[in-house]
Amino acid sequence: MKKVLVTGNAGFIGFHVARKMASLGYRVVGLDAVNDYYDVDLKHDRLRQQGIEPGALVYGKKVETSEGHAFIQLNLEDYESMMRLFEGEKFDYVIHLAAQAGVQYSLRNSHAYVSSNITGFLNILEGCRRHQPEHLVFASSSSVYGLNRLAPFSEEHNVDHPISLYAATKKADEMMAHTYAHLYGLPATGLRFFTVYGPWGRPDMALFIFTKAILEGKPIKVFNYGEMKRDFTYVGDIVEGVVSLVPIPPLPNADYDHTAQRPDVSSAPYRILNVGNNKPVRLLDFIKILEDKIGKKAIIDAQPLQAGDVVETYADVSHIRDLTGYQPNTTIEAGIGSFVDWYKSYYKLQRVSE
Repeated sequence: MKKVLVTGNAGFIGFHVARKMASLGYRVVGLDAVNDYYDVDLKHDRLRQQGIEPGALVYGKKVETSEGHAFIQLNLEDYESMMRLFEGEKFDYVIHLAAQAGVQYSLRNSHAYVSSNITGFLNILEGCRRHQPEHLVFASSSSVYGLNRLAPFSEEHNVDHPISLYAATKKADEMMAHTYAHLYGLPATGLRFFTVYGPWGRPDMALFIFTKAILEGKPIKVFNYGEMKRDFTYVGDIVEGVVSLVPIPPLPNADYDHTAQRPDVSSAPYRILNVGNNKPVRLLDFIKILEDKIGKKAIIDAQPLQAGDVVETYADVSHIRDLTGYQPNTTIEAGIGSFVDWYKSYYKLQRVSE
């Protein structure tokens, strides 16, 4: 049985990936700081879905479950504890999904991003360098495309102009991973996720915010007057992309043409891939679908474009499709419907328990 570390296990994508990996027969060790960036109760409930009782958590101590899942509450920035974890576990694979997320939050809390996304990722790389897993798969972001105006966004495009610190840290992660792939032969794949949504999502993301406000009869702020487009990608499709890549590490390529200057591949065992839906949706259309699923109209407070936001994202997924057969198959209508059903069920249960 292969052992895999999944960081960000109490987070949105990490929760879904860990459950999927466990269902496929992997021995999963989850890691998360379980910080209070957003509702800790939601993170605790994700852990409960995996058989982990939050009351059993002790910082730095691994908790085992009856299902064979394991979890450890740990900060990525805790170098000594991270090195002990890698030494003790000898992971076959590492899926690194933990990060300080959120574009707007990075405009006000810059140091949190450097600490988690750069120092924390460096500790992941150091653990991998010392103990050489078969493959490191790590989360990047569509935010790295920044001021790029070529659509759809291809991994071959230049990404030298990020417009938020969050995006800059994600690009830094890609460069750091390449350095370790080149120097130490660490097989590394970075995945640029495009606007992930779905059940158990983050409360700071638009779908969650909009759903809560509409149900409560409160206005929603709609930036760029709703004329933005996003390549909304259902979390189940993201998970399929991640797990399909885990057993396919990149290989060194001695024939790589360095004059081509492609940023997504190299002579090192390294690659960058988009994971998206390949179907941008206008924000106003997204809201209309949400209104239909909730059965209630939104009160729209139209606003200009926010600093740090881009007007459109659009994923070219041809590279991951060629490699794994990846094909996102969840329509925006079905995906939003699944989220609304989960939201109503989850918060109804919460009210009963209170």
